[in-house]
Amino acid sequence: MIHVNILMVDDHPIIIEGYQNVLMATKEDNQTLHIDTANNCDTAQLMIDRASKGIHYDVCFFDISLPPSSDGKYASGEDLALFAKKVLPNTKIVILTMFNESFRIHNIIKEINPDGFLIKSDLTSMELADAFQQILFYPPYYSSTVNNYVKKTIRSEIYVDDVNRKILHLLAQGIKTKNLNEYISLSTSALEKRKKQLKLLFSITDGKDETLLKEAREKGYL
Repeated sequence: MIHVNILMVDDHPIIIEGYQNVLMATKEDNQTLHIDTANNCDTAQLMIDRASKGIHYDVCFFDISLPPSSDGKYASGEDLALFAKKVLPNTKIVILTMFNESFRIHNIIKEINPDGFLIKSDLTSMELADAFQQILFYPPYYSSTVNNYVKKTIRSEIYVDDVNRKILHLLAQGIKTKNLNEYISLSTSALEKRKKQLKLLFSITDGKDETLLKEAREKGYL
């Protein structure tokens, strides 16, 4: 019999209940599942800490949007996932989120490199069940939105580093160039230079930010 210890972290109890029901109903005959749940960063941090000193979790599911910890150390599921990777190195880390922007997907893959990355709007009960089994034995498993992003990024011949990605992301949110240095610790002139380089990279001939953003979207950077 294979015993699987699971931690599910989401601030919506009904969503956790749904995940639990799916996994319990679709587990293999030779599997027994023990599922702990947490609705905020404080509870999750305590459970991860406890697991690091005792019976570890085989799989941890993290939603990204969570109430922050009372000490401010953990502000999201991303922070918890990084903590879990550090203290539970053999645990499979799964991100489950509503966020589907390319910028967030890129950051999560780069910073966390999760064993599973599931966009909630992609999921059916059957896909969650299949994803869970693959993550257990043959990770990683990415849902369709994440897969499409990864394919686009690999196909693209344009190299855009993290600072440039952030510039594109902020411009797409309507942030003016003169205000970019409130979000990125570079001078206005350095940011202007990067923006010009991006326009060269994306072959923008009319010089417009709107055209740059349109090209960036088409190439999967936004």
